Amino acid sequence: LWTVSAFIPPNLKSSARMLRFQPLRSNSQTDIPTEWQGEVLSQLKSVIDPDLGQDIVTLGFIKNLVADGSTVSFDVELTTPACPVKDQFAADCDRLVRDLEWVDDVKITMTAQPTSMDTDTTGMSQINAIIAVSSCKGGVGKSTTSVNLAYALQSLGATVGIFDADVYGPSLPTMIKPDDDIVRFVGRQIAPLQRNGVRLMSFGYVNEGSAVMRGPMVTQLLDQFLSVTNWGSLDYLIIDMPPGTGDIQLTLTQRLNITAAVIVTTPQELSFVDVERGVEMFDSVNVPCVAVVENMAYYEVERAPLFDKHDLKSAFLDKLESNGVASNGQADELAEALLKIVEQKSNSSGQSKPEQIRIFGSGHTQRLSEQWGIEHTFSMPLMDQIAADGDSGTPFMLSNPDSSQAKIYVDLAKSVVSEVAKVKFQKENERPSIVFSEESHKMVVNGDDLLSPADLRRACRCAACVEELTGRQLLIASSISEKIKPMKLSPYGNYALSVDWSDGHRSLYPYRQIMGLLESKKVPISSSS
Repeated sequence: LWTVSAFIPPNLKSSARMLRFQPLRSNSQTDIPTEWQGEVLSQLKSVIDPDLGQDIVTLGFIKNLVADGSTVSFDVELTTPACPVKDQFAADCDRLVRDLEWVDDVKITMTAQPTSMDTDTTGMSQINAIIAVSSCKGGVGKSTTSVNLAYALQSLGATVGIFDADVYGPSLPTMIKPDDDIVRFVGRQIAPLQRNGVRLMSFGYVNEGSAVMRGPMVTQLLDQFLSVTNWGSLDYLIIDMPPGTGDIQLTLTQRLNITAAVIVTTPQELSFVDVERGVEMFDSVNVPCVAVVENMAYYEVERAPLFDKHDLKSAFLDKLESNGVASNGQADELAEALLKIVEQKSNSSGQSKPEQIRIFGSGHTQRLSEQWGIEHTFSMPLMDQIAADGDSGTPFMLSNPDSSQAKIYVDLAKSVVSEVAKVKFQKENERPSIVFSEESHKMVVNGDDLLSPADLRRACRCAACVEELTGRQLLIASSISEKIKPMKLSPYGNYALSVDWSDGHRSLYPYRQIMGLLESKKVPISSSS
């Protein structure tokens, strides 16, 4: 069939391509290439995920690819609905597929991967990522950051929940007043309360005041809360961690499959010292710290005007009239125009922006970034409205969504989304695969490396096997039979493997320990007999 482009002069063909003249097709059926899927996917390989560093086809983001004549439709399944570049992805995909000669129309549906988590905790299996907001120091604005981060993530399109893990001094009931305080049950579980679609749970919502109890009881209480709360499908669950690095904090980081942590601090040296301990705690359980928020970093003061508008306009008038530049009443118009030019120049130079006064010093965000490799650091001003909103029960992100301070929270949320996508992608590829082979009676690591179950059992470092203070070995190695085998293998948080042994003992092995043991006691495949 002839096409319209056949009748276009050569000098106009580039313009014709911009107008997208299409081949004439028969009314009965549209001809499409035999290998049309390959052509479409080849085009889409040009779209690169900036966080994961690979194209969206290789990453498996393209789903349900269909061609109905000259109309191509497909889904782009992102890692999270809060992806900050989803609009750019959609525009790039549409443009690239339309560049194919046989395509007239493109229909793209932006979706997100189903939320799921490898956990034994009932009610948390549909959570995609858990973000711990920690300070290890009380009074630095950790709960304020948790709440506003949650609503900033929601503004990006994510489904979010907040769990207040501070039983001794719960903050969530003060900072967020739920839409209603009716406790609803889903089967034998409790449905979280909500405010503007964000799901909420705190000890303070079900019990007025703080808890007066010992540490082991608090740990059990938190475990019950996590088990009986039916969070449903969530993209992000924000854990407002209690201050400190004690038993409760360690239990939470070990019990939960925490994806990443956000550290909150203030400019003072004392706060920085505690933050270092917190970063080390998360590092010990393989939880990456992806951002640092420095609250009360500075106080904004409006700058004094550089000039008095009335005086400057009068000076312009005097100069214009004395030099005879303006006449017939035009001097006033010219002076006003000159004044506007001066104002524009002063605004563009930034001289009209509020002055940032660092009351508590320059802070330590750069030290944290350099020492721990945390790329994303954010400085929040000391602002009475943020504190007032926290006390009133309405988050700052809801009452002032268009303010410059709210933009900082949104930037924090975008960096968390980006880093969590990287962390989850890396963990899927880095966490070792460990299974037990009945046939060879060996632990198989990453598909080929073999480790004796007896050697792994003897390497147990629990309190029953090793004296905690001295490190003295309590377990007698010869007492472990070579026939011992694991009855159950399950991941423990992000960093370890839990093993139930056939002798009734339960061990916890950090992946680092297993890989180190494998290097020192690797069993060659040829000698497995």
